[in-house]
Amino acid sequence: MALSPALRNKIILAAAGGSLAIAAAVIPQLEGTEYKPYRDVGGVWTVCEGITGADVIPGKTYTRAECDALLTKHLQPFARSVERSVKVPANAYQKAALISFSYNVGVNAFEHSSVLRNLNAGRYQQACDGLRNWVYVDRVKIKGLVNRREVEREICLWGANP
Repeated sequence: MALSPALRNKIILAAAGGSLAIAAAVIPQLEGTEYKPYRDVGGVWTVCEGITGADVIPGKTYTRAECDALLTKHLQPFARSVERSVKVPANAYQKAALISFSYNVGVNAFEHSSVLRNLNAGRYQQACDGLRNWVYVDRVKIKGLVNRREVEREICLWGANP
């Protein structure tokens, strides 16, 4: 799955807001959006683009604006992790791809990943290509993750290396 023209345009428009704005534009396309809370496979109440925790009110129907605000709020720890963990120059697209990636796999997995190690070693291409390895759940390749990682990889490769 490559970037659709519509998503490409959203990213370009969001770029002025930096990596967090880019990630917030991409994630709804990658995660999908549910306006009514539901229990995920682990039984956790979830809404919008995978939001969990105290902000989820079972029975409430959320608006697009509420989901956007929640996503921005819930992306903060992942953005802070990327800022703290990346030790080499990285452009907003690379950081946005890493925010999206860490939002999906978790801060701990991101901070201990070969993706981050390669990036911090200055191996930008290898780091972006390494996103493709994160497509398995219990040793089963998940098509949705393959598609997501291709989009994240393409965004990661945008722009010249800093």
